Amino acid sequence: MNGTVTMSRRAFLRTGAVLGGGLILGVHLPLGTARGVEPPGKTFAPNAFLRIGSDDSITVIVNKSEMGQGVYTALPMIVAEELEVDPAVIRVEPAPVAPAYNHALWGIQVTGGSTSVRTEWERLAQAGAAARQMLIAAAAGRWEAKPAECRAENGQVVHQPTGRRLSYGTLAEAAARLEPPQGVRLKGPGEQKVIGRGVKRLDTPAKVNGTALFGLDVSIPGMLTAVVARPPVFGARATRIREDLAEKVPGVKRIIPIDAGVGVVAVSLPAALNGRKALEIQWDEGPLATLDSDRQREAYAEMAKKPGAVAASRGDADVALTKAAKRINAVYTLPYLAHAPMEPLNCVASVRPDGCDIWTGTQMQTGDRDAAAKITGLPKEKINLRTMLLGGGFGRRAVPDSHFMREAVQLSKAIGKPVKVVWTREDDLHGGWYRPSSYNVLAAGLDRAGMPVAWTHRIVCQSIAMGTPFEGAMVKNGVDDTSVEGAADSPYEVPNFRCDHHMAPAGVPVLWWRSVGHSFTAFVKESFIDELAHAAGHDPYRYRRALLAKHPRVAGVLDLAAEKAGWGKPLPPGRGRGIAVHESFGSFIAQVAEVSVNGQGEIRVHRVVCAVDCGRFVNPEIIASQMESGVAFGLSAALHGAITFADGRVRQTNFHDYPIIRMREMPTVETHIVKSDEKPGGIGEPGVPPIAPAVANALFALTGARLRTLPMTPERVREALGKG
Repeated sequence: MNGTVTMSRRAFLRTGAVLGGGLILGVHLPLGTARGVEPPGKTFAPNAFLRIGSDDSITVIVNKSEMGQGVYTALPMIVAEELEVDPAVIRVEPAPVAPAYNHALWGIQVTGGSTSVRTEWERLAQAGAAARQMLIAAAAGRWEAKPAECRAENGQVVHQPTGRRLSYGTLAEAAARLEPPQGVRLKGPGEQKVIGRGVKRLDTPAKVNGTALFGLDVSIPGMLTAVVARPPVFGARATRIREDLAEKVPGVKRIIPIDAGVGVVAVSLPAALNGRKALEIQWDEGPLATLDSDRQREAYAEMAKKPGAVAASRGDADVALTKAAKRINAVYTLPYLAHAPMEPLNCVASVRPDGCDIWTGTQMQTGDRDAAAKITGLPKEKINLRTMLLGGGFGRRAVPDSHFMREAVQLSKAIGKPVKVVWTREDDLHGGWYRPSSYNVLAAGLDRAGMPVAWTHRIVCQSIAMGTPFEGAMVKNGVDDTSVEGAADSPYEVPNFRCDHHMAPAGVPVLWWRSVGHSFTAFVKESFIDELAHAAGHDPYRYRRALLAKHPRVAGVLDLAAEKAGWGKPLPPGRGRGIAVHESFGSFIAQVAEVSVNGQGEIRVHRVVCAVDCGRFVNPEIIASQMESGVAFGLSAALHGAITFADGRVRQTNFHDYPIIRMREMPTVETHIVKSDEKPGGIGEPGVPPIAPAVANALFALTGARLRTLPMTPERVREALGKG
C-alpha cells in the first residue's frame, strides 16, 4: 500500500484479487460518486480502507495519524461493527499518501481538528457493511442459496437453514469478483455490538512490548544522523559560517547550509551534537532581536485601546454598558506555549535519483509529500512517505511549511545518503510554532438583579491561520476565526454583545496548539463569567445555568458535572471547588475542579469531574483516556507553561524551566458521558479548554484571589494573596 496508483474502481478490485489472494474493498468519499467512472464536472476519489486475505487476515488501512488519541482502535471498531468481526482480530496499517485517503472535508491528507471519527464514521461503516454483503453473496453463490438465508457472524458466513459455515478468507477471492453494492443499510444503535463498548486499545500491546515503531526508532542501512544549527532569533540569517572546527570533530561527515540553518551530518547523534557545538556562525539577527515579552505585552495593551475587527455583535454593547447598574472590567493575558511532545521532532529521508523514501511522524501527509517532491524535483508518485507512530503531536506535527521533513530531505539530497534529522528538547522549545500569546480586554454591565446586559471582549493575538492552507476559509474581514473561536460564539445569553480582534504583528512562528483558540478563550470566558457571578452574589453554577436556556447541551453537561461533583456539598477543610463549561469541535465539556493551596502558593488539584456530550461515540474508554489526557495537558499549561522572550531569544530550554505536570500533581479524573444520538463530535482536544478556568475559579472560591494571567505559578498566587 505504498505509492500512489490511479485506476478505476473495478480495475482496483481486480488487481486486489490477483495480487493479494483476497478481497480489497474500494469505498467512496461521502461527496464522491457511486460508480467507478468519474462523471463530467465531478471529482471521484476511490478509497481502499479494507483488506481481507485468503488467510483470514483482516486489515484496516487508517488514514489518520496515531499520536495517542486512539484512532488505530476507534476507526477499526467502526469497520468491525458492520463487518461482524471482533476488533481484536483486525490489523492496522497506516495509509499511503494518496488522494483516496484525503480528509473528507479538507481535501488533503491530514489529522487534526478532532475530526478523525467524525469524518470517517460513515465511509468506514459503509466499507464494512459493503464487504459483509459481498461476502454473504459469495457464500450464497457457492451454496446455490439465497443471500437472505445467510448471515455474517464472527468472521464467517453462516447458512442458517443448514448451519454450514465459510470463513471470510475462504470467500475473499470470490467476493472480490463481485460488484460492490451501493447504499448498504447500516446498523441502527439497537443492533450494534461493538460501537459504544469499551474496547481495549489495539496498539497497546506493541507499545508495551517495544515492537511499535515511532519516528525516532527508524534506522536503515547506511543512514547518517544530523542536527541543525538554527538561528538564535526568529528571522535571523547567517552571514558567516566557520566550518573547519566542526569538520574536525570525530564522526562528522559534512556541514551543509540549508533553509533552516546549518546541518551537521555525522555517523551518530553525539557526533552531530559535538559538531554543532564546534560551529562558529555569525548571524544578522533581524528585526526580532529586541523582542521582549514584557514590552510585547505593553504593545498589545496599546493596540487593545482601539476597536478591532468585529467578529460578532448583537445589540449595542457600548450603550448598554453606560446604562448598566454595575460595570465589571478585566484584563486577561496568556503566554506563548510550546507543544512539547514527548517524542521530539524527527524525520528520516533517503533521496535517490529515481525516488525518495521518508519515514516520519506527521499529521499533514499531503503537504509533506508535496514539499518533498518540490525539493527533489521528483514526481509526487515517486515520493514514498511512511507515517510512523507519533510520540505526541498536539498540532506540532501538522506544519504548513513541512520544515522538519524538509530538513531531512534537503540534507539527504545534498549528501546522497539516508539521513535522520533529530531535534533535541532544546531545539523543540526554541523552534517556534507556538500557541500565540494573547491579550484580552473585557467589560460587562450588570442589571440590578446582577444579570449581564452587556459583554465586550477584545482579543489581541497573532493570527494562526494566516499563511496556512486554511487561510482562505478562516481569515475574513480582518478576523481570524481561530483567534476568536469560543469567544465570539459564547453560549451565554447576553442581549448586548461584541467580540473584536486585533491581529498582532507576525514574526514569532505560531501554530494550532491542542484546542487552538479555545485553549485561551475558554479560560477568559469562563473566568470572567465566574467574576460576574461573584460580583452579583450568585452561585457560579446556577448563574451560568440561568444564561443557557437556548443551549440545552451546554446546560446538560453543566448540570451533570455539578451533580457528579457534589456541587453545593461541603468540602474537606482547605479545599475549594470551581466549575467551567465549554463547547469545542462539536463536543460539550463541563469540568469541576477541587483544589488546595499550600503555604508556598502551590496549587494542588485533587479531583476533576468531567461531563462529556460528544454525540454518538465509538469507545467510551478512549473518551475517558482523552479527558484524562486533556486535563494533564491543560494543567501543565495552567500551572507551569510559558514561553517567554528576552533580547529576541526564548528563555526556556528544557523541562526544568518548561515543566509538564508530574505524576504526583495529577488529580483523580472522573468522566461521565452523556448518551446521545446527536452527530459525533471530536474528543482529542475538547478536554483541554475547561480545566484552566475550573482551577482558577476554584482558587478564587477558596482564597478570594482572582488570577487573570497564566500560568498560575506559586509566585503569582502569593502575590494575589498579598504574601509577596
